[in-house]
Amino acid sequence: MKKRIIIILTYTLVFFNSNLLSNENNKALKIGLLAPLSGEYKSLGESLLYSLQLALEEIDDKNVIIIPRDSGFEDKDKLEIAIKEIKSLGANIIIGPINNKDFKEVQKFNDIVFISLSNINPEFQNNVISIGVSLESQMIALIDFIKKRKKNKTVILIPKNQYTNFIEKKLVKFNLKNFQIFKYNPDPKILTGEIEILTNYSQRKRNLELRKKIYEDKEDEQSKRQLEKLEQKYTLGKVNFDSVIIIDFGNSLKSVLTSLVFTDVDQEEVLFTTVNQWFDESIFYENTVKNLYYPSVNYKEFKKYKDKYFRRFKNYPSEITILAYDALGLIYYAWKKNGKINSVNDFSFKGKIKGKIGTFSFKDKMTIQDLSIYKTEDNKFTKF
Repeated sequence: MKKRIIIILTYTLVFFNSNLLSNENNKALKIGLLAPLSGEYKSLGESLLYSLQLALEEIDDKNVIIIPRDSGFEDKDKLEIAIKEIKSLGANIIIGPINNKDFKEVQKFNDIVFISLSNINPEFQNNVISIGVSLESQMIALIDFIKKRKKNKTVILIPKNQYTNFIEKKLVKFNLKNFQIFKYNPDPKILTGEIEILTNYSQRKRNLELRKKIYEDKEDEQSKRQLEKLEQKYTLGKVNFDSVIIIDFGNSLKSVLTSLVFTDVDQEEVLFTTVNQWFDESIFYENTVKNLYYPSVNYKEFKKYKDKYFRRFKNYPSEITILAYDALGLIYYAWKKNGKINSVNDFSFKGKIKGKIGTFSFKDKMTIQDLSIYKTEDNKFTKF
């Protein structure tokens, strides 16, 4: 497999470079790519290259030329060299960087437009446009969904980590009403106790025991039936919210879901939602949760892309690579529409742009994606 990947990568670089040489004297759209083609994240860089090759083939325009360069990862010197090489070959628009920590470095090249795959900040940053699936886009979709489900007491659960303040600052911008923020320790040993406090679990447990005592010494049939019903319960009484947004993912998300179910939160009455999901099938095995809702990219298109990628390269792509696929389509659209690309202003479209993973809008110099709501149900992802 490793030998095959090396062969494919070599072919891809030859493909890009020969395309560049054959068109160097023609009027063409030259697009740079900053990717970690060496080091720890080399496989991601290769995946970005393969994704752009698929996008080039679909566009089928020989005037579109990709100039890939190794930018390393959090390597300022290598990044600067890569940008200068791309610029020397005539490109004034670049796909990358993938890391928002590099924004200060790339902003020095103010005559180049960068289309970043980062999801940290959807606002245009001088000469940088980020097209990642931002928290802003996800929250817009979730807030609308929660309102349509007529829920009016929402708890937003945030893990206590290095991103806590960052998330809180973003949430402030939404001016949320009837929303409560609850911060939890992601350590499973501490988490359950904190969720017990949130759900008033101890009091609801006592409520059940007190109610059971009322019927325990009675012999009439009605009392026996009531006691039998109570024996099927774990707690008695409702929680003080009707929906949750869990801003977490992976095993930490699963721990929160498990704790909510353990504290007997009624899933028929409380809406469970989350963010940052790329159709992770491991969530299917979290069988304590009946329905989990989240905003995401177009599942059918995402699956088609993954299957096409696998058929061609015999392995599956990183999720971020489909953003590179859409980035190329977006740049091509702007180029065809304007006849040129000189600045980020060339991406201030009035309407919406349909991409492979969804629909983009660029209003007030901010990238927003129209996301659909999906739910996990019966071991499958269903568009709601």
